[in-house]
Amino acid sequence: MSGIIGKKIGMTSFFGANGKYIPCTVIEAGPCVVTQVKTNDKDGYEALQLAFDEKKEKHTSNAMKVHFEKAKTTPKRKLIEFRSFEESKNLGDVITVDLFAEGDIIDVVGTSKGKGFQGVVKRHGFGGVGGSTHGQHDRQRAPGSLGASSDPSRVMKGMRMAGRTGGNRVKLQNIEVVKIIAEKNLIIVKGSVAGAKGSYLIIEK
Repeated sequence: MSGIIGKKIGMTSFFGANGKYIPCTVIEAGPCVVTQVKTNDKDGYEALQLAFDEKKEKHTSNAMKVHFEKAKTTPKRKLIEFRSFEESKNLGDVITVDLFAEGDIIDVVGTSKGKGFQGVVKRHGFGGVGGSTHGQHDRQRAPGSLGASSDPSRVMKGMRMAGRTGGNRVKLQNIEVVKIIAEKNLIIVKGSVAGAKGSYLIIEK
């Protein structure tokens, strides 16, 4: 499984061959530099460490400066390991959006937008208790009964209640590549992907 690190630019739309409107996400994918090649003999497993997005040298630790110097590249912001790669790569190699082609089916991993502490209506789609008549002035978005009384005298694990929402790792599978603009390192995929504008994504082939 090959992959690349990307950054979500935003959304746009295309009209397909049949004239159908297609909402799409624009992703800046690469170029990524191979900053470490891990092997079974040395590290116990095989992986390629890729780095993406320029970072100021003054904001980089000395240890990381040496790490990037070994790959003969400038400091980067995001480092991700890919456990398996279709082609063998060497330290310092550059991987671009040319890894993909229009029509490919890919997986995209991102971090969903954090919503903070939310109630059951927004978090789980509850409908609320009901109408506002008969004295129910504050029950429209309430969770209602929890179903626990003297037996078992506790709230069961996994009960859908209010709590922190979003900010989770989300993997969207089987997304179609609509268009590739190689000169600008852009890949345009069908539909939406998790994350805010400017957030990092992992694109797997």
